[in-house]
Order: sequence, then C-alpha cells, then structure tokens
Amino acid sequence: MTPPLPPLTQVVLKVHSRCDLACDHCYVYEHADTGWRSRPRVIGDAAVARAAERIGEHAAAHGLTAVRVVLHGGEPLMAGPAVIRRVARALRAALPEVCELDLRVHTNGVRLSPAYCELFDELGIRVGLSLDGGRAANDRHRRFADGRSSHPQVLRAVGLLREPRFRHLYAGLLCTVDVANDPVAVYRALAELEPPAVDFLLPHATWERPPQRPAGAGATPYAHWLLAVHRRWEADGRPFAVRTFDSVHRTLSGLPGLGEALGLEPVDLVVLETDGTYEQADSLRTAYDGAPATGMDVFRHSLDDVARHPGTAARQTGLAGLNATCRACPVVRSCGGGLYAHRYRDGSFDHPSVYCADLRALIDGLAARAGAVRRPAPPVDVAGPELSDSQLGELAMGLGGPQTVRALARSQLALTRAMLAAVHGSSGLTGSAAWDLLADLDAAEPGALDAVLAHPYVRSWAARRLSGDPGAGLGTLAELAAAAAVLAGRGDTVAVPVREGVLHLPTLGRLVLGGGAREALVTGGRTGWTARTDDGALTGPGDPRWQPVRRIGLAGGRVLALEDVDPQRAAHRWPVADRLGAAEYARWARDLAEAADLLDRDLPEYAAGLWAGLTTVTPLRPGPDGRDVSSAARQAFGAVGIARPRTAPGLALLLAHEFQHVKLGAVLDRWELYDRGDTRLFEAFDLSPRPIGSLFQAVYAHLAVTAFWGTRALADESAQARFTHWRALTDEAVDLLATSGALTPLGHRFATGARDSVDPWLKATV
Repeated sequence: MTPPLPPLTQVVLKVHSRCDLACDHCYVYEHADTGWRSRPRVIGDAAVARAAERIGEHAAAHGLTAVRVVLHGGEPLMAGPAVIRRVARALRAALPEVCELDLRVHTNGVRLSPAYCELFDELGIRVGLSLDGGRAANDRHRRFADGRSSHPQVLRAVGLLREPRFRHLYAGLLCTVDVANDPVAVYRALAELEPPAVDFLLPHATWERPPQRPAGAGATPYAHWLLAVHRRWEADGRPFAVRTFDSVHRTLSGLPGLGEALGLEPVDLVVLETDGTYEQADSLRTAYDGAPATGMDVFRHSLDDVARHPGTAARQTGLAGLNATCRACPVVRSCGGGLYAHRYRDGSFDHPSVYCADLRALIDGLAARAGAVRRPAPPVDVAGPELSDSQLGELAMGLGGPQTVRALARSQLALTRAMLAAVHGSSGLTGSAAWDLLADLDAAEPGALDAVLAHPYVRSWAARRLSGDPGAGLGTLAELAAAAAVLAGRGDTVAVPVREGVLHLPTLGRLVLGGGAREALVTGGRTGWTARTDDGALTGPGDPRWQPVRRIGLAGGRVLALEDVDPQRAAHRWPVADRLGAAEYARWARDLAEAADLLDRDLPEYAAGLWAGLTTVTPLRPGPDGRDVSSAARQAFGAVGIARPRTAPGLALLLAHEFQHVKLGAVLDRWELYDRGDTRLFEAFDLSPRPIGSLFQAVYAHLAVTAFWGTRALADESAQARFTHWRALTDEAVDLLATSGALTPLGHRFATGARDSVDPWLKATV
C-alpha cells in the first residue's frame, strides 16, 4: 500500500521578482541560479487565482487546520498594496472554513510605511524583516546598488512595527551570519529592537562555493560565533525566540526540529514564482543553475504533484535519505545533515553539509550548556479521567451533560499539563525559577495552579511553542507562575517579562506600563499583589493602568470571562477585537445574559453541558461585510471567539454551534473517530468539498443548529423555514458520514447517535 503523501503546509509565494537592494550575499541574484531573469516582475491575476485554488484544494484534501504563506520576492513590497490585497483575499477565500491562514510578508524594510502597516493590520499579515546587526555589520552586504546604506530605512521600518498600534504585526528579524562581525555587537543591536524572534542564518554555500573562513578563526568559526551569541542570550534570560537554538534544544529532548535547516523532519515547503511555476526551496539556487526547478506550475499541476516530485521526495526520507557519514554521526538527529543545499558537491547532494564541523561544534556546545540537572516535571496523567459508556452515548448524540463535559475538561487539563512539561523539557532551561515555582505550587496549591492552567489559551500557547512558532516565547512560563502565585496568596515573588510595555497575568488581566520597563517582580499575598518594575516603580491592581479580565455573571451563579486582554487569545480563525470600551462591554454583558436565558429555555439539553465547559468568550472583529463570524480554536478548550451579532438569539446560536466544535475536539484528543489518512473530499451543507474530519465537525455542530431552529419553529414562522432547511441538510450529511467508509467503530457509534437525534426532527410537522 502506498503511504499517504506528506502535505505541503508552507508556501513561499513570490509576488515580485526584483529587489530594490543589491545585497552581495543574496542567493536569488548573486548565486548560481539565474531563473529570476526570465520571470515577470509582478505576479499576474491568473497566477494568483490559480495558486490560491491549488492551496485551498490541498488544504481540503489533507484536512489541514493551518497553512502558512509567506509573501516573498525579490522585494514583495515592490508589488504594491493592490497586488498584496488581492493575494490575501484570494487565499482566504480559497481555504476551507476550518483551515487557518498564517499569512506573512518577508521584506528588507526599505519601503515599509504606515500605509503598508495599516494594510497588513487589515489583512492579518505579520511582518518579518532582514537585518544583519548595527549599521557597520548590516552594510557589509545589505546596500543599495549605488553603495548607499539601507540601515536607516530598516530601522525606521522596525520603529513602525514597535509602535503599539502595529506591534502585533512584528514577526521578527532575520540575520545572516558574517563571522567578520562581532557576534555580541550584532546580538545587542538586534536585542535593542525588541524582536519577538530572531533567526540567525548561515550564509548559503556549497562544497564548490565554500563559506568565508577568516584566517586564524579556527576550523569552526560559525559555531564559535553562534555560541557567543547564545551565551549573551542566555545571560539576558532569553528575551526572544531564536529558532536555531530552540531547534537544537528541542531535538536534544527528542522533539522535532524547527524547519529544514536542522533536524530530520520531512520538508513541507514549496515556492511559487511570479509566473505560477513551482520551485523547491530557494536555498537550492546556491547549488547550480536550475537546481530548484520542478517543471511544474499551478495551471497544470496540483501541490500533490509537487509532493511527488523526486526533489521534494528526497527531502522527505529523514535519516534514510542521508549519506553514510551523516547516518553514523551521534548528533544527526539534531543536525539532520544540515540544509540540503549546503550538501552539494560534484553534481550530488549525497554529502555532509559544508558546515558539518560547525554544526557538530554548535550542537555539542549547546548540549553541554544544557547538561545541568533539571528539576523534573511533576507526573502527569495525559489521558485524564475515563468516560463511562453512557457518557460516550450522550456525546455520540451531540449532547453531553454537565458531568460528561466536566470529565472532558479534566482530560483537557491533563493534556495541557503534559504539553507544559514538554515545553519545559524541550526548552533547554536550567535553573528556571518560574518552572521551580510552578512545581512547588503544584505540590502545595494545586487548585491555584489548575485555575490558571485551565485557562483555554495556555494550551494554545503551548501548542504553538511545541510546533516551533517563534512568537510563542518562554516568558509565558513566568506569567503563568506569577498568576498562580497571586491566586495562591503565599507571598511568592516572580520575575515576569514586560513585553511591549505590558505586564500580563493570565486569567487576571494586564498592566499597561508603557515606557522602557523590561521586567517586573510580581508578589502575590493574601491581601492582593504588587509589581515592582526594574526602574523601581511599585504598582498593583489599584493602578488605573490595570485592565482586569472582566467576568459576566449569568443566571444561576454562572460566570463567563470576556477575554479581551490575553495576548495568546489570537488563536482563532478570525482577528480578535481590541480591549472593549465601556459601552461595548455593556452590550456584550446584556446580550450574553439574554442569550443564556434563551439557551436555558429553548435548548436545555445542550445548554447544561455548555455551561459546564464554556468558560471564556473572546470578542472578534466584525466579519467581512458585517457578517457574523465565530470560531472554536482547536487548541483552546473552553473558549469560543465571536464577533457580537446584532441580536441575542444570534449570539445564542453561535455559542451553541461553536461549543459543539469544542466538545468534539476534546473527544478527538482521546479517541479516533475516523481514518485520518483518508484524503477523499465530501460535499455537504452546500459548502465546498471537505475531508472526512471537516465533515464530522460540520455534522456535529449542525445537530445543535437544527435543534435550535426546531425549538423556535413552534412560534416563529421564519424559524420554521430555517428548521426545514437545516434538518434536510443535516439528514443528508449524517447519511454521507455513516456511509463514508472512513469511520472507526466508535465513529460509527457517533454517526448512529447523530441519526438518533435527526430522526425525530424528520417526523415533526412544520
């Protein structure tokens, strides 16, 4: 049986094929490949439309929940705002509803302006910038064609991204290593710009075009350079993510690496040029003319076709695809043989990396520094409590009472704890005061710790961290420890990072300090808490700059957090709203109270479980053209995201709909309901064809939707039409699910349960 193709989840989309700088180390224009000369300067409308369609169909066929697209060049900002807007809209329209688009642009920064930043804010595009250090270091290579410095323009661009209104767009900095530059000076120049992440890249080179190795610098100058940066980074408390270091720490702990440069994971990236042709990784341009070519394009070939290409397949085979020297190396699982392009010699890539000695010295050095004994994580029950057969039966029908949903919540908490332990284990942290305090609180005040760890966005942060997202910094561990210490009231003091002028305490709120504070000492006691910043200022929850998480009391003593301050809440498919003003908060409180009463009255069999598991509502920005939008983030049990609809009944419907996704997601964390390798697409609910997992989610959510309109149909003529519409579509979808041939035995039980829920509706007279 042929194994399923690994999906391509990252696309580098070239929107402009020329550049306004003349960097002498550029692999696109200065190395072996010359393919850029024959390509259109700007991507055309036909290529945009077809590329979006190909990405969308690939996401649907493989059931992808997220796709990353990086707008690239050349210099992508030379394409102009209209092209970038057209690309972003085409991509979002083409992706399945359940697939999140992580859209980014990588730029040299020269053309970045407030107008571009406003456009990126509107379109949800994060920005990465190329910068090699201070002015002298940067200008060794990154100059205009006439020799002028580009450094002032790049600093201006970074300044824009550091402004509070645009800070959320700041994805990080990319720095190409030059061993002629002072590593500590480069580090300090970058650290002063407060990036969320920095990626230090080895300059592209091969055995036929080896990297610069200055006389007297020893055999491994690149390792020494990076280890010098690592020492300074560690001493500063790891103020931002560094992908190279994080990747090595992860692989030393047995976790996957972060990207194709290190580690043995299959490469999941493809490049799309301005003429619609597919290419392999851009780094291959350094090998020989035509090295990245595939002979394929978006007009004739799918992304699955590209995944089958021999060049792509060669980077999918892990350890087996390396030469004998690499396979026998003790650090191969961290190194992965190095970047594929850097292995090129005499017409073949079957060699160790030209940086082999440097990579070995770097990995050994980082392993030695991480060798101190770490405090072990507390034991974790990953599975959590078992569910009885009757509880599974409730869930199979789309329902689930309070005890059943609370059991799911306990299971999710156990999973969050396991993921938190994995984050710590892969971090390389030694002597972490935050982790030690978390372990102490787990033993002495487990209730306080659980109250923080049950916050939905703790797990979403941990999932991002474990997936290698450079924006998921380790400072969150200190924030969690501080929040739990405040709830415990023991008087513990925790050093917490102040990011973008804000001190955040998960589940509690945020303190908007502004200014230059980088850290605060948070002390929680029985009478409250205080925060002392590194400039000596003392403050606490009585400060007018404190923005607490506001909680809305509902009938029956129930409480919902209206979460509009947590920086991790941006886990939803749609952009989150900013902090609500007093008037909008009052509207939310009014509508949530009315929606809760309506659910209790008209949908009690669903409402009872919903109130046992729903803890958090995150306001979203209004959808396109003002339409209702809502979301259940897969890694955030207990939370739903909603743009407040015009009516309270509309809000009630969205709450019921999204919590169905929340419940089913928790079930899928414990049990297999369908064959995840089934790549067929199924058409239901008048939506675009979708994979079996999306069909299952749609059926489960629409059980609550149909029930909602069924109860309202008794007294509302417009509801009667909607009930008739949804019961017919749900009936058809349940049949499609049951006969799909993709379900496990438990999945069949859920399909039978859905049928048991639908059949009575079919007999109802409207």
